Amino acid sequence: MSAIPDRVYLDHAATSPLRPEAKAAMEEGFDIWANPSSPHAEGRRARAALEDARERIKRTLGWEGELIFTSGASEALWIALNRAKVERRIVSAVEHDAVFRAAPGAEIFTGDEPLDARTLLAVQHVNSETGTINPVSDMVETVRDNGVITLSDCAQSAGKLGLPKADMLVVSAHKFGGPIGIGALLVRDFNLLEPVGGHERGYRQGTENLPGAMGMAAALEADEWRTTSAQRAAFADRVSAQRLTIGEQVDYIFALTHPSISAQALLIRLDAMGFAVSAGSACSSGTLKKSRVLDAFGVPDDVAARTIRVSLGWNTTPDELDRFAQSWASLA
Repeated sequence: MSAIPDRVYLDHAATSPLRPEAKAAMEEGFDIWANPSSPHAEGRRARAALEDARERIKRTLGWEGELIFTSGASEALWIALNRAKVERRIVSAVEHDAVFRAAPGAEIFTGDEPLDARTLLAVQHVNSETGTINPVSDMVETVRDNGVITLSDCAQSAGKLGLPKADMLVVSAHKFGGPIGIGALLVRDFNLLEPVGGHERGYRQGTENLPGAMGMAAALEADEWRTTSAQRAAFADRVSAQRLTIGEQVDYIFALTHPSISAQALLIRLDAMGFAVSAGSACSSGTLKKSRVLDAFGVPDDVAARTIRVSLGWNTTPDELDRFAQSWASLA
């Protein structure tokens, strides 16, 4: 009997496994168990560790503004979209579902609407389903003179690409090998937000997750991948015939379209072959509904129905890419 090969995890856009450096930092954080807001010596020690993690994250991301720790990207988006001092919220049509849940009454950006200082404009940096890079920094420069507040969801780019120069950025630790349950809202100036009281300088309620913050900082600092950019480019070449390419693309998220097999059937077949991939966004990949994002990008229904997502992460190996490319070729 032939040995069953190890499974290959290629769903890092949903979540990446915890880096060992992050795990070690979290274990250290669990030993500093006091509430960082407590005034006693134990609390002050926890506060010092929390502020150290905050500064390390800002330094690694190259961010000179403020940082509010949150429970993840969804909460960070909610704070930005609901506490910003604006009257209008305009979002791109291809945003993550978390944006629409946080601001159900938001307008969809068309490019024709007047924008002024009463407006918040949200445009994601990297799309989680297609890997498309949006030119956020260019858009920010275009609307800055109008006083528009800009927000960019960087859950799929933080720790992987240089961040855009928006007023507010959203990051999520478990997308780059940090722990689940911790993220951050990066804010150029606290004056952009209405405070709510509580912790995080009064802009977020709930006790800070110190072990999570320390793990997040350690994961960002340990930024090495097991594949090189050249190896990821070679993989992109091997699947290019089936890759759904929309604009400029990252080299770690691939939307692949099969000529005849449905996405759901592909997921079942690939899972049986030892590959973990997905269809749709990280938060809706378990459903059978049509992808709202692919529809917004103008992808025909029949193509969207045959499209899966393959996403690479820090511990993906060249051998795993080779194995998937061969298996995909046998299906396609």
